[in-house]
Amino acid sequence: MEETAMSIRNEMLTLAREAKQAGRVMANLSSAVKNDLLLRMAAALEQHTPALIEANELDLAAARERGLAPAMIDRLVLNEDRIKSMADGLREVAALPDPVGEVTGMWRRPNGIQVGRMRIPLGVIGIVYESRPNVTADAAGLCLKSGNAVVLRGGSEAIHSNSAIGKVLKQTLAQMGLPAAALQVVATTDRGAVLELLKLEDEIDLIIPRGGEGLIRFVSENSRIPVIKHYKGVCHAFVDASADFEMAERICLNAKVQRPGVCNALETLLIHKDVAEIFVPRIVLAMRQAGVEIRGCEVTREFAPEVKPASEEDWGAEYLDLILAVKVVDNQSDASDHINRYGSLHTETIITSDYANAQRFLREINSSVVMVNASTRFSDGNQLGLGAEIGISTTKLHSFGPMGLEDLTTRKFIVLGDGQIRQ
Repeated sequence: MEETAMSIRNEMLTLAREAKQAGRVMANLSSAVKNDLLLRMAAALEQHTPALIEANELDLAAARERGLAPAMIDRLVLNEDRIKSMADGLREVAALPDPVGEVTGMWRRPNGIQVGRMRIPLGVIGIVYESRPNVTADAAGLCLKSGNAVVLRGGSEAIHSNSAIGKVLKQTLAQMGLPAAALQVVATTDRGAVLELLKLEDEIDLIIPRGGEGLIRFVSENSRIPVIKHYKGVCHAFVDASADFEMAERICLNAKVQRPGVCNALETLLIHKDVAEIFVPRIVLAMRQAGVEIRGCEVTREFAPEVKPASEEDWGAEYLDLILAVKVVDNQSDASDHINRYGSLHTETIITSDYANAQRFLREINSSVVMVNASTRFSDGNQLGLGAEIGISTTKLHSFGPMGLEDLTTRKFIVLGDGQIRQ
C-alpha cells in the first residue's frame, strides 16, 4: 500500500512538472498558432469519432453494471452529435479574441516612466471533474487558448472516454511540434491521485473543481493550491409589485422547468405581498401543470392551500429537480435580505417594471450574476458572450461568475522607461 502511494505521488509530481515546463512554451505561442491548434484538434475529434464511441461504450457498460441512475448515464454518453458539439466548441474558442498580451491601460508618471498592466497566462491549471467527458475537450481548449498548460482528472466513471479524448488532443499537439505535456490526463482512478495533485503548489497554479458539492468541498478542504469554488446554485427570482404577470410567469417557468438539474435553474421564488393574491395562484397552477412540486410559506399556502408547507431547510436548498420553494415577502428589502441570507452567490433575477427598483436590486444583491427581467438560465458563459466557460465561480477571488478565457489569465505590471533612476 505504501509503495502504491509513493508510486502515485511520483507519477503526479512528474506529470505536473512536465506540464509546468510545457506551459512555458504555450505561454509564448502566437494567437495564430493556438487557433490553428484548436481547429486541428476539432477536426481530429471528428475523425476519431468511432474510436471515441468505442471507448465510451466501456464506460457505459461499467455504469450500467454499477447501477448508475439514468440521468448519470446520460451525462456519460458520447455519440456523433456530442462529439461534433465538442469539436464545434473548440472552433468557437479558436474564434474568440486572445486575451494573452493585452495591455489594459497605460499611464505616465511625473518622472516620465509609463506604467501598464499586461495579461499573462496563469501557468498550470488543474481541473478535477465528474461525469461529463465533454469537459475534457472544453477545458483543454480554454486552457490552451489562454496560454496555459492543463492537468485534467476526470471521474472514474468516464476514465476510458476521457483517456481517448485526451489521446487524440495530445497527438495533435505533437503533430504540430508542440509539447504534448501541455495537456495531461490523469490515467489512474485512484482517489489518492487527486490528493497528491492538490499538494503540488509549486507546480500547479490553480485548481478548478467541477461537479457536485461533495467533490468541491473535498477539493477545497485538501488543497494547498488556490481553488475556484462553486458549491451550489441556490438561484432566486423576485416578482416585484410592478411586475408584468405574463412576463413573470414566462421567466419563472423557463428558469425552473427548462432544465431543472443544472446550477442556474431557479430554486426559490419570492413574491411581493401586494401581488401575492393574484400571482401566487397563477404561478402555482402554471408550475403544477409543468410537473413542479411547490413548497410554500404560510402566506403562499393561504392563496394556494394545495401547496406543501416549506421548512427552514427549503430556503437554502438546491433541489436540481422539479421542486420550487415559494415565499411571499413584505417588500424589496425583505427579498434582498432573504437572498443574501440563503443564497449561494450564484444568480438572482428581479421581474419588475420599476426602473429604480431594478437598479436597487442590481446594487444590493451581491451574487456573481444579477439580472433584471431575464431567466436565470442565461447565467452561462456562452449565453453571456464569453464563447465558453471553464466553470462558474461563487468566490470573489480571483474571478466571480462564469469564467471565460480572460479569467484564465492574470495581469503583470509593465514599466517603460527612458533611462530613469529612482532618486
